[in-house]
Amino acid sequence: MTGMTQPASPLSVGSLAQLTLSLIAIVMLIFAISWVLKRFKVALPRGSGDMAVIDQVSIGPRERIALVRVGEAQVLVGISAGGIVALTPLATPIVLSGATRAPAFAERLRDLMKRPGGAA
Repeated sequence: MTGMTQPASPLSVGSLAQLTLSLIAIVMLIFAISWVLKRFKVALPRGSGDMAVIDQVSIGPRERIALVRVGEAQVLVGISAGGIVALTPLATPIVLSGATRAPAFAERLRDLMKRPGGAA
């Protein structure tokens, strides 16, 4: 051999550490972007926008009723662990005023405060 040095092995401690740190940084970036999108409620484009959930009411631990807009029509649907069932299409659309509706947490707290004996 004429004085040539061997190249570093691709499985050396330094290259594995660099690879690991790079992967951790990428995963952290994905989680950070996901958190920002959820925090600021950024809506991702989904189809043509002809469908939307207007409002929903929880009627049990895993059951709820939702008012869904499909194009110009509105449909009342029941949602449970077993699936989704169309309850009735509405002949006249319902217009909800968003300013008068209390957040779900406030409604639950108010219900707990009304019960005899305080918290359940």
